[in-house]
Parts: sequence; structure tokens; C-alpha cells
Amino acid sequence: MKKAIALAALAAFVLTGCNTISGFGRDVQKVGQVVTGAGGK
Repeated sequence: MKKAIALAALAAFVLTGCNTISGFGRDVQKVGQVVTGAGGK
């Protein structure tokens, strides 16, 4: 279930528009934080 939430978050970040390389880097960082937070619960 946690993996599904993390995947949904990843899809949301990607689909909301990372128009630049730096924007993509921030999105990837946020997804990493979500996955780390989900793993810690």
C-alpha cells in the first residue's frame, strides 16, 4: 500500500510539470522524501 502511495506521488510530481532540469531535480528530491517518509512509518 505504501508503495502505491509513493508511486501515485511520483506520478503526480511528474505530471504536474517539471519543465526544466532544476524543476525535475526538485521533483525527484520531493519523491525521495515521500518514499523515505513512507518507509519510516
